[in-house]
Amino acid sequence: MKGEAGSDNRSVGARGEEVAVAFLKGKKYVILERNFRCKGGEVDIVARDGGTIVFVEVKSRRSESYGPPQLSVTPFKQRQISKAALTWLAKNRQHDASARFDVIAILLLNHQVPAIDHILNAFDLAY
Repeated sequence: MKGEAGSDNRSVGARGEEVAVAFLKGKKYVILERNFRCKGGEVDIVARDGGTIVFVEVKSRRSESYGPPQLSVTPFKQRQISKAALTWLAKNRQHDASARFDVIAILLLNHQVPAIDHILNAFDLAY
């Protein structure tokens, strides 16, 4: 049973990321990379919004029984995303680029259009 719940959570996450990518493209963001992983952490989506590099954390849920999805972007998670963002910037020689951290919270309620909450500048670089 445990494996089934894990795969279900992954499918909710994957579906949420697809929704987030479509949402960002609709707002004229350019998707640079998805699921960037490094030793220190991971970033769901790296995008460009005009001249700004945007590191996007996507949180998806099928209900609000545990609160809104964005509450799961804890200070620890912010540090992991920050580490991955710094690694991405260095790897892509974008040290001087303007950058920010956004969170996209998605509620995937059964048979309804996903509810999307895009939080710009959701947090600052965390060490």
